[in-house]
Amino acid sequence: MNAPATPSRAVTVLVTRRVAPQGVAGFETAMAGMIEAATHFPGHLGGHLGGQLVRPGEAGGGDEPLLYHVVFAFDNEAHLAAWQDSPERARWLAQVAPHTVGAQEMRRVSGLDYWFAPAGSTTKAPPRWKVAIVTWLGIFPTVLLLFLTVAPLLADWPLVPRTMVITVLVVVLMTWVVAPRLTRWLAGWLHARPPVGGRP
Repeated sequence: MNAPATPSRAVTVLVTRRVAPQGVAGFETAMAGMIEAATHFPGHLGGHLGGQLVRPGEAGGGDEPLLYHVVFAFDNEAHLAAWQDSPERARWLAQVAPHTVGAQEMRRVSGLDYWFAPAGSTTKAPPRWKVAIVTWLGIFPTVLLLFLTVAPLLADWPLVPRTMVITVLVVVLMTWVVAPRLTRWLAGWLHARPPVGGRP
C-alpha cells in the first residue's frame, strides 16, 4: 500500500546581499529584473508575496546601510528548485554580482515562520506556541479594526468578495505593518533561550 502523499507547502527564500556603495542603482535595477523574471515561473506566488526587495531602513530591512534583503516565494519546493536551477536565474545573478560585496546569504522558511525569522539573521524561528501567541496578538486587533472601519463600507457586498477584501487587507497589514513591529518589540521574548529543563 502506497504511503499518502505529503502535502506541498509554500516556501519562502530570504536572500541577503551587501551592496557596494557605488553599486546601489545597478543592484536595484538588476534585482528588479530578477524578481520580475521569477514571476513567470510555475508556482510563483505573485505580487509582493512572491517577490520583494527590502531596502535598508524599510520595515523588516534592519538599519545596517547597504544590506539588502530579497524575498522569493513559491508554492512548493519543486517549483522553487526549478527557478533556482534555471539558466534565467543564473543570467540575472551574473548581472547582480558586480554590484555586491561578498557572497549572498540564503535561508528558507515556511508558512508563518516568515514573519518570525528576521531577514539576514541565522536566528531560528521561535517555538510554535510563541508564534501562535504573537500571531493572535497581531490578527485580533487587525481584524477588529477592519470590522469597525472597512466592513461597514462593504455591508451590501456578497459574502465571498467581502471576505476576500477583508482577508487580503489582514494579510497585507500583518506582513508589512503589524508583524514586523510586533516581532521587533517582542524579539527578546520570542528568541529567548529557555532555561535548562524549561519549556522548549
